[in-house]
Amino acid sequence: MAQSKHQIQELLSRAGSGPRRQFGQNFMIDQNLVRVVAEAGEIGPGDVVIEVGPGTGTLTEELIARAGKVIAMEIDRDLAAMLREKFSGEKKFQLIEGDALAGKHAINPELLEACHFSGKPAGARVKLVANLPYNIASPLIIELLIAGADLLAFTVQKEVADRLRAPAGSEAYGPLSVMAQMLSDVELLRTLPPQAFWPPPKIESALVRMRRRDRLGTLASEFGGFVATLFSFRRKTIRKALTQAGYEDVERILAAQGIDPQRRPEVLTPEQILSLFQATRSRMGEASPPRED
Repeated sequence: MAQSKHQIQELLSRAGSGPRRQFGQNFMIDQNLVRVVAEAGEIGPGDVVIEVGPGTGTLTEELIARAGKVIAMEIDRDLAAMLREKFSGEKKFQLIEGDALAGKHAINPELLEACHFSGKPAGARVKLVANLPYNIASPLIIELLIAGADLLAFTVQKEVADRLRAPAGSEAYGPLSVMAQMLSDVELLRTLPPQAFWPPPKIESALVRMRRRDRLGTLASEFGGFVATLFSFRRKTIRKALTQAGYEDVERILAAQGIDPQRRPEVLTPEQILSLFQATRSRMGEASPPRED
């Protein structure tokens, strides 16, 4: 059963802890929402579910009841000790203490090993279902998709949810939008008020689901670098952006792609950016373009 605000406060007090801003901690206190998040993960008995930021374990209990295995990643030492004790007899539960990210573009190696992304059995699915700490959400979800996660269902700032789904040319559109839409189908399932969490954040949150649809394959990280470079010149024309980034024959490449060199990077759709990436890569004598799943 989901924990109430009073129960969460009591557990934290017993652990000598409390909400820590540096870890982006906002605890889910809407009991119905806990079930909704778990259901959004479409969890089956054979699924491996990652929960980043399990806190006091209220969502964790729902995940254990549904999944084949739950890997909880907790950076807060006090909460990790509490979770270790709380689920000590649960064979389906594995706790990893530490940061889910080993760097801006790297997943914690221990988490990668526990998920067996590269050697998972046929039909096995790895999913993220979590009330994500706000300070790591954006890089984490992209790196998990690149690593091979099949589905992600999570709560996040509404602003981040908007960026994940943003169309080309909109104010929220950027590198996160491009990568998310090249690696998955993104759904915003519902908007969540601050009162659904404790302490209440100053902004609205959202429940998002991302289903894997990888159109980048082994070139995902390289493509991500290209996108970041392109958008770092977003106030310049596409021609100037590519030229200043060190690419040659820019006029010819853009003409072949049917792209107006005077347009700016943020007006290109994810598909156009992928095509431009393939063209620049081909021009440099690199390997064949990415596969389409």
